[in-house]
Amino acid sequence: MKIEPNKVGAFVKCNLKTASKEEISEIKTALEKFGVLFFRNQDLDSKSYINLAKNFGNLADYPMLKGLEGFPEITVVERKKSDKGANFGGIFYHSDSSYTDHPPRFTMLLARLVPPRGQGNTEFASQYLAYEKLPEDYKKKIENLKGIFSSSGKISITRLDREKEKGTGKAKDFEAVHPIVKTINGQKTIYCSPGHVVGFKDLDGNEAEKLQNFLFNHQVKEEYNYSFEWGKNDLVCWDNRSILHKANSFNGDRIMHRITIQ
Repeated sequence: MKIEPNKVGAFVKCNLKTASKEEISEIKTALEKFGVLFFRNQDLDSKSYINLAKNFGNLADYPMLKGLEGFPEITVVERKKSDKGANFGGIFYHSDSSYTDHPPRFTMLLARLVPPRGQGNTEFASQYLAYEKLPEDYKKKIENLKGIFSSSGKISITRLDREKEKGTGKAKDFEAVHPIVKTINGQKTIYCSPGHVVGFKDLDGNEAEKLQNFLFNHQVKEEYNYSFEWGKNDLVCWDNRSILHKANSFNGDRIMHRITIQ
């Protein structure tokens, strides 16, 4: 196995289907260090995919959409060429399910069908780097600040069409409060999901709006961002506590299988 650091995250060369316990342990350590790991061309059926994910923690339910038939832990993120409207998970950077009381730590995304290279990229923004480059006065402002995360935040518009097609019928509005700064193995990170954060605890008016606008712009600067070009069977795993992501717009067919992990 070989781990190659990238501008954001790292590329890992290994066969995940046959990875040893020692290799899985090394991958888990790298995931917390780098925030996002990229694996090219992985031969994983649904059962192998779920077994792999279980090495990283308990699998989480996604409350908005039904899972894959026979494998409910897998959420199918599908885009057809004929679909109208925004891509699921597009437009706004976000951290998955951050509006729940116990958001998933990790997300895995496996490409089953992809458009031509360069279309349908996913953007990943390192919140380790974003915190590191944050001006000192803003570090002080957010040190003990808590954000209000809502499932009806801006990004909810990208989910509505999918809910009509594959909704659980149990979807409701979720809201949770989380600290804006997290520490992972000694590294501080900004945990503020632009697609979900609707305000801050004990902060309102112009001050809240000013802070929100500053953070949302700062968090996704080009220097903290990497655009990943998907190939069929590529797998990406990221830490939702230290990475923001969003899907780019494209016109074509794509099927992705997603697993979230507590």
